[in-house]
Amino acid sequence: MSDYKFYDQVNKAFDKAAAYTRFEKGLLEQIKSCNDVLHIAFPIEKDDGSIEVIQGWRVEHSHHKLPTKGGIRYSMMVNEDETMALAALMTYKCAVVNVPFGGAKGGIMIERNNYSERELERITRRYTFQLMNKNFIGPGIDVPAPDYGTSAREMGWIMDTYRQMSSEIDAEGCVTGKPLNQGGIRGRTEATGRGVFFGIQEACTNKEDMESIGLDGGIEGKTFVVQGLGNVGYHAAKNMVESGAVMVGVAEIDGSIYNENGIDLDKLMEFKKTSGGITGFEGTKTLKDSSAVLEAECDILIPAALENQLNKKNANKIKAKIIGEAANGPTTTEAHEIIKKRGALIIPDNYLNAGGVTVSYFEWLKNIQHVRFGRMGKRFEEESYTRILSVIETVSDRRFTDKELKHLAKGGGEAELVDAGLKDTMVDSYNEINELRKVHDVDLRTAAFINAINKLGEIYEQMGIFP
Repeated sequence: MSDYKFYDQVNKAFDKAAAYTRFEKGLLEQIKSCNDVLHIAFPIEKDDGSIEVIQGWRVEHSHHKLPTKGGIRYSMMVNEDETMALAALMTYKCAVVNVPFGGAKGGIMIERNNYSERELERITRRYTFQLMNKNFIGPGIDVPAPDYGTSAREMGWIMDTYRQMSSEIDAEGCVTGKPLNQGGIRGRTEATGRGVFFGIQEACTNKEDMESIGLDGGIEGKTFVVQGLGNVGYHAAKNMVESGAVMVGVAEIDGSIYNENGIDLDKLMEFKKTSGGITGFEGTKTLKDSSAVLEAECDILIPAALENQLNKKNANKIKAKIIGEAANGPTTTEAHEIIKKRGALIIPDNYLNAGGVTVSYFEWLKNIQHVRFGRMGKRFEEESYTRILSVIETVSDRRFTDKELKHLAKGGGEAELVDAGLKDTMVDSYNEINELRKVHDVDLRTAAFINAINKLGEIYEQMGIFP
């Protein structure tokens, strides 16, 4: 779709929600405008000695809170429009889940598979240097994270480059999603996918809402299709399966597969690892292309790839009763209206994939506080629980086994505390926007935007026009 403009799609959703708020037009324009847009071009030397000029972007959408926060993606689809749209979504997403960051996003226009590891490192380090040179990175300025096409490895290169060029004691906080031994946090890798699961799970616990779309409450027994088995899609699917849902369809770059009786996720991942794709997996039907499975019979559809996957061309064919938007912008404005009119519940991206930035916030806190979660309290908790269990044994004449004592008295370490914080954030935020949905008689996407605009508007009113 050559006329597709991602940033326009985000602003259309914003404008629709803004009509339900009390703020005047000028302030609303201030909220949705991108504050700073950086386009950079820099040369790198390839392994064969040739020189290539690389195009990159970094957009800081809102400085109402600092630092700004947002991932860096490596993709040939990266451009200024996409980066601006994703930065804006980050602002609204952070507001919805009450994470105190402004929104930002970055990207480099490359096909990462065409570069060696050494070339990718040179690209990443040079990009970091350019961001530093323009004051677009820093623990209190702008904090990147992994996104499509990047991982903990690239974040480690960014942190190392920043630390070498900066004398800041909080240098580790310049980026999140890092390897554990470079200041990362347990649970960050799976955070976005696990947050997607927590959001879908919370929606499914609302019996009244499920009855309105013709489903029983709870996750167990529900069928689902996932598009994209990358980091987000895999962890979302893994948690769904472990909670009793049945994965019936999968889409990947090489195509899509379907089996109404269920697909074994672990075996599929092994097959994908050895074959390089998913088509031809035993016991499944290979469909005509990678988008065909989006139209398959299922209760829940989880688009976890890129934007513009559900559009006016296929929206009428989508059969799922719940759309869990794990990707950014997978549903166009036109498709949203078509699917909504059919009665489906759309759990929007500006809430559902906020697990990544939530745990990134925890990592950033860890970095600037210079202490891991649980370090000072875990042992104290375990000793307190042990004393309580000892009293229970005394008054009830019940003796716990060593295994039971170890399990019942276990204190919260970093992984447990991060997971609990993530779940609490996703559960509370869902109920917050679901309440607004019912108050204003709107869909969840509009409710999430109303929620974000109300929070941002109050801050901007207090700041005035010169923050």
